Amino acid sequence: MKENDTIVEMITRFTDIVNGLEALGKTYKEFKKVMKILRSLPSKWHTKVTAIQETKDLTKLPMEELIGSLMTYEINLTKKLQECEDKKKKSIALKATTKEEEDVEEEKPSDEDDDLALITKKLTNT
Repeated sequence: MKENDTIVEMITRFTDIVNGLEALGKTYKEFKKVMKILRSLPSKWHTKVTAIQETKDLTKLPMEELIGSLMTYEINLTKKLQECEDKKKKSIALKATTKEEEDVEEEKPSDEDDDLALITKKLTNT
């Protein structure tokens, strides 16, 4: 399986290969197909593969059940990744005010430094 492939794409490609081999006379038992699929998953699926191997009897696990389990995990994984991206994209709106030039008083450099430090502190706490 390629890193960006979905389970459906991977299973479709796998099924095409197995069907081609069966047409040539090579057959695989259900157990062998399940093992080949589990081995072909990328490293981000390692926890799911381990969970399936420890909780299921792989010699009796139907392909449909494996595919359903993998698709469910993929949906949950996608949701979690989307939530993380949404949190990273949190935007900040700043209130802007304008003053007439005649109303603006000249500030001391220390006042500007204090204002800058306060704004920076507020932004980092958000």
